Amino acid sequence: MSDLNRRDPRRSWILRNRLHPCHTEMNAELNGQPTRGPTGLLRKNPRPRWQYGPSGLRRLDRLNMGGAAGVTQLSSRKRSEQVVLPLHQVVEPQAYIAVWLQTSGGRLTSHCKDVLGQAQQLAVARTEPTAVLGVLCGELKESVEGAGIDRLLQVQGPEYDGYQPEAWSQLCVQVEKGLTPLYWLLPDSGESAELGRRLGVALGERPATGVWKLEADQLIARNGAGNQDISRPWSRVMLLLEECALPCGEYRYEAGPLELEQKLDQSAPIGSRLEDLGRVAVDPAEIPLAEAEFILSAGNGVHDWPQFHQAATQLGASEGASRVAVDDGFMPRSRQVGATGTWVSARVYIAVGISGAVQHLQGIGKCEKVVAINKDADCDMVKRASLAAIGDSSEILSALMKLVEAQSLQEVSDAA
Repeated sequence: MSDLNRRDPRRSWILRNRLHPCHTEMNAELNGQPTRGPTGLLRKNPRPRWQYGPSGLRRLDRLNMGGAAGVTQLSSRKRSEQVVLPLHQVVEPQAYIAVWLQTSGGRLTSHCKDVLGQAQQLAVARTEPTAVLGVLCGELKESVEGAGIDRLLQVQGPEYDGYQPEAWSQLCVQVEKGLTPLYWLLPDSGESAELGRRLGVALGERPATGVWKLEADQLIARNGAGNQDISRPWSRVMLLLEECALPCGEYRYEAGPLELEQKLDQSAPIGSRLEDLGRVAVDPAEIPLAEAEFILSAGNGVHDWPQFHQAATQLGASEGASRVAVDDGFMPRSRQVGATGTWVSARVYIAVGISGAVQHLQGIGKCEKVVAINKDADCDMVKRASLAAIGDSSEILSALMKLVEAQSLQEVSDAA
């Protein structure tokens, strides 16, 4: 039998036919690129496998890139091994690409990490040393060495706390005068979207909104309520959509502190026409699942439902459920998570007794951190999770509630 690889005539015909529905996906697979759906978003594999990148970092291959991106699967590697990523340095940057850092609870959002990934792509493509400058108002509660920030300009103070778009805009204008960044990249969501439009007016630039792809000579942006794409030249102020690029993960970045030579004039009043009255306390049970940031979800493995409801109340989490729990009548249909229920994008998603059907994994594809509590260490939810606790769900929830209660008592004693 011949050792030559047989050519697939149907595959060759699809690659030649640009009008075929599978042409784009098959061409992207041939070139080793992640595929994009009809809306322009990167398609994710609902059942990812553990992979190891060129730097040795253990990660989930959620984009189904496999060996095309130089990824090799090593099932024999131990979890206890710590891999030190190489350090990415820009010693004397001659130019900057500024990124407004969007945070939630003192942590960078996944949307912001996608924007930082796009900024690093622009910086690396330039011949002169270019650093990605992160501009932040407030505090950070996590390390950002892997996010893609070369220089960090962080300011804190009562005038920047809460919702202060005028103060943020004034800070960005000060950065523009002192450093003159090549581009301003901002997430096109939430408060960052408003700030990007304010910054465009302040700089006299026409901002590009809804951007999801940057090409060599033009950008592609979503328009018409997300139903059509438009092409236009690059702008100095660009507001990017989610999954505009892959987040950084192959290097450690300095995130060196940076200060402006000319300090902000704190004595002069900003003259804000807005007054921040603080956050409004909302019952987690009343928050729609699609908007919840912290979800405690139950499946067929939960047998003590009063304990589950008590844990959700004590943790301050919104309740979710799998389709099996809903069909059995333990949870209302409005709390079903998955492709046949509600697609969620929580920062933390705790799955209690959920095995991980493909429809459920699709519904939590945008969740940032997934914690699995399950007896089966080989179930698909444990493979998808960032952290897994193997054991009886009732015992684990009981121990978790005791830890939360002890932490609350400690905070009360410290405040006293």
